[in-house]
Amino acid sequence: MTIHLEDMQVIYQHPESLLNVNTHYCPGCTHGVAHRLVAEVIDEMNLRNDCIGVASVGCSVFAYNYFDFDFIQSPHGRAPAMATGVKRVHPDKVVLTYQGDGDMISIGTAEITHAAARGENITVIFINNANYGMTGGQMAPTTLPGQKTTSSPKGRDVEQAGYPIRASEMLATLDGAGYIARRSLHDPKNIRLAKKAIRTAFETQVRGLGFSMVELLSICPTNWHLNPAASTRWLEENMLPYYPLGDYKVHPALKDLKF
Repeated sequence: MTIHLEDMQVIYQHPESLLNVNTHYCPGCTHGVAHRLVAEVIDEMNLRNDCIGVASVGCSVFAYNYFDFDFIQSPHGRAPAMATGVKRVHPDKVVLTYQGDGDMISIGTAEITHAAARGENITVIFINNANYGMTGGQMAPTTLPGQKTTSSPKGRDVEQAGYPIRASEMLATLDGAGYIARRSLHDPKNIRLAKKAIRTAFETQVRGLGFSMVELLSICPTNWHLNPAASTRWLEENMLPYYPLGDYKVHPALKDLKF
């Protein structure tokens, strides 16, 4: 049987919203997976010409080099504040921030909390890899109890450093939040579920339902000192029990979503 290329149906291709370039991310890092999911959703919702992204400081500091739509760079931790200004000036645009755990839930705790409390109609993609990835793997607000990092070589001591912050649970308590979810990028099933959550978050903004955030548990093989396969197992065995996956806040107007 002869198969002609013109008869073949394309079912998977490079997203238009994602530039076809090499990234600076370490081998095995799942920032690239998160980028693709965001780009696929933006393409499927036909938002590329109406989307403005705000890059944070951290491993994703060069995100604007990888997405093919308007992007701006914020100071460390201030992406939600900058996104607030952009959205208020351009209420017809879809505005997103892309932030890591050091940026969003350490130096940027005030910005993210008050953006959610005010119900700012923006979407936040929050990458949680339980350490400061860009600066050498130091302890972050999300580092697990007992987890070893370059600044906690004997493991996180909760008596001295306190407990990790569960950002999704915290922000879900605020009235301005329309959609808050936590997903993971450690296997194909959960990656598919993460994409659905990202789509729901953007739908929240498009419908004007307030603040939306998707937390994505991500691996960091370089700073965890594990290969990618071992890193996914470590995430599943250690992060999932402390950071349970699920929807933490869903606006009633989103109940009819099907995709």
